[in-house]
Amino acid sequence: MNFNTIIGLAAGSLTTLALLPQVIKVIKEKKTRDISLGMYIMYLLGISLWFTYGILLNNIPIILTNIVSMILSVIIFYYKLRYK
Repeated sequence: MNFNTIIGLAAGSLTTLALLPQVIKVIKEKKTRDISLGMYIMYLLGISLWFTYGILLNNIPIILTNIVSMILSVIIFYYKLRYK
């Protein structure tokens, strides 16, 4: 693994894992009133585009970190729709 890949994985992992506290809080409390639905729609679209970009470049750090980001964001999005 080269240095660029390590930096990409570290950066992507940190920004992806930043979603984890919010996911845990939403699951525990089932409260999403203060979360913007519009922001999460735009965020999910952006992550989907980053994922597609990663596939086009065959860039593993972009692909992996955006898959995890999508999963975490979809969990929050689901709870937002379910517990308005």
